[in-house]
Amino acid sequence: MMSSKDFATWQRAVLPLLLLQEIKGGATHGYALGKALIGRGFEPIKGATLYPALAKLEEAGYLETHWQDGDGGPGRKMYAITAEGEQRLAQLETSWKQFVEQVALLPADVCGALILRDGY
Repeated sequence: MMSSKDFATWQRAVLPLLLLQEIKGGATHGYALGKALIGRGFEPIKGATLYPALAKLEEAGYLETHWQDGDGGPGRKMYAITAEGEQRLAQLETSWKQFVEQVALLPADVCGALILRDGY
């Protein structure tokens, strides 16, 4: 089984892909993104990791933002994917598939029987 530290390293590496995938489903805010990723089986993402990643995606033109008034509480910064973001997401998904295919070519003693069995 992968250590929590190793899993977190891999998770950070694919965070832009994960965030763009989640946001493609509709505009959302950072806290909801973190909860959605936990719901998909990922480790909790600290705000110090999540919000800089979102800012980089916004600066690159992959996300657009607006403020939504809170219901009796503070407003929320909402994130929506742009056309450029959808193109980038498609590129990242293609790259990820190619990476997974390459990893699957590793010898069984390196990548493990589970990876080979499940065809990842």
